[in-house]
Amino acid sequence: MQRVFRFLAFSVIASLGGATPAIARTATPFWSTVPVDIRAVFDKPAYAKATWGLRVRDGSRTLVDLNSEHPFLIGSVRKVFSVGELLNTIGPGHTYDTPVYRTGAITNGTLHGNLILVASGDLTMGGRTNPDGSIAISNWDHNEADGLGNAILTDPDPLAGYRRLASAMRAYGIKRIAGNVIIDDRLFPPFPFRGQFNIRPIFVNDDLVDLSIVRGRASGARADVGWRPHSAALEIDNQLRTGAANSRNTLTLDPVFPACIGSPGCTARISGSLPSNFVPPLTGQPTLVQAVRIVQPSNYARTVLIEQLAAAGVSVDAPAVAVNPVELLPAKQSYRRADELTELKGLPYADDAKLVMKISYNIGADTTLMLFGLAHHVDTVLAALAIERRTLWSQYGIPSGEYTFVDGSGGGYTTATNAAVTRMLEVLERSRASSAFYDSLPILGVDGSLAFVKDFESDPTLAGAMGNVHAKTGTFIDSVGKTIVLKAQALGGYVTTKRGRHLTFELVVNDVPITGIPDVTNVFQDEGTIAAMLWRDY
Repeated sequence: MQRVFRFLAFSVIASLGGATPAIARTATPFWSTVPVDIRAVFDKPAYAKATWGLRVRDGSRTLVDLNSEHPFLIGSVRKVFSVGELLNTIGPGHTYDTPVYRTGAITNGTLHGNLILVASGDLTMGGRTNPDGSIAISNWDHNEADGLGNAILTDPDPLAGYRRLASAMRAYGIKRIAGNVIIDDRLFPPFPFRGQFNIRPIFVNDDLVDLSIVRGRASGARADVGWRPHSAALEIDNQLRTGAANSRNTLTLDPVFPACIGSPGCTARISGSLPSNFVPPLTGQPTLVQAVRIVQPSNYARTVLIEQLAAAGVSVDAPAVAVNPVELLPAKQSYRRADELTELKGLPYADDAKLVMKISYNIGADTTLMLFGLAHHVDTVLAALAIERRTLWSQYGIPSGEYTFVDGSGGGYTTATNAAVTRMLEVLERSRASSAFYDSLPILGVDGSLAFVKDFESDPTLAGAMGNVHAKTGTFIDSVGKTIVLKAQALGGYVTTKRGRHLTFELVVNDVPITGIPDVTNVFQDEGTIAAMLWRDY
């Protein structure tokens, strides 16, 4: 059930825990500030056991203020803080550039030493750059391919950055590397991502191998499975068959998290069967996209770089598939400018912010927290969170008692008051990063995780809100005993109203019992409807 629930939020996190206590509506004097149409949504039977919060601000005035001091679970609305802080700290134009160094001399085209790529935390490594220099983002993003049930891949070559680095080595005059190729991934210590794998500061295709699957035309035929990137670091064994019409979909990836990357012959298998009349869900495309996680990105990146060097005409004496030999690295921070051969220039962080926010890219948000910490000279999650607490108070006026953050992406029991979220949004709106932050947010009915909230046929007076609500979504689904509960559905951002007013808002509901996808869809649409009412009525 978790798999399908991720369809709407792009960032669902499952864990076990108790229910958040509800606040009775009669206990707050601010219920009367909620417009009648919005109250009607809150009063739907589906929300009888739920707790709603809504805070709407117009400059210095509070227009709606319901439960604004309650510590709501907010899910990925947490990214408003982590991304906004880094944008405001380093500036929207800052780039994370990845240098390549040599150890040893170059004589007659041979490098008598090692080639070292120093990871910078660049989230895309050239693999999402459009021909016009903009960042390629798909509303059906491959980071959620398995959870969503499908994806649409972006067009750029995911290995473009590694290809450029290899070509630069050949242009430099290097034809052979007599030593090794090493990824220096010591920017920050690896840290666990939700018990699945460790995040490191190096990325290849968002650390995913994408599988594009087309069923065979006849029962028993092998399905057509392509994948990208192609690398000896991880081969795909296609054993997927086509089943009879209306048979069960038994497609299986094994393993989804292959720990063997760095060892020769590492393979992930796709097996089972797809019915001959199978129609890929959601995207309207004939291709089904699934993904395998690159859980050893340093090993994978090393192999890819060696392969791209070979394609550019540079041979490497060391084996392409092997564990990244970090023991051969020089002392950290000891690289000399004279030994730098080239660098891959990253996209402006404003583009990285769009990637993280539009699709709710959790790994990117956790990396963002680490980059924020590094900007303040700390390199662990706990230290970065501590710096963030001090910064939120000193620069944004948000006391630590108004939120609980455990990572950069909104994992676990992440909470914040609506007052804290709207305060953060207001300060960011006045910051040097205001335009970049605003542009990073999903847009109602247009893109990102709000692209599909546009069902206003029953009330056409709301349709004009599409394109005028920029807001971050957040979702958290949990099980309480045998009951599946939408612990949080949140939406925080800005509305440019029909009358031209500019509102800041945070809307959240906690503890909605659900039974399946239609229930989650309805909550998501209800919050979009409320945002559209703010557009229409203010």
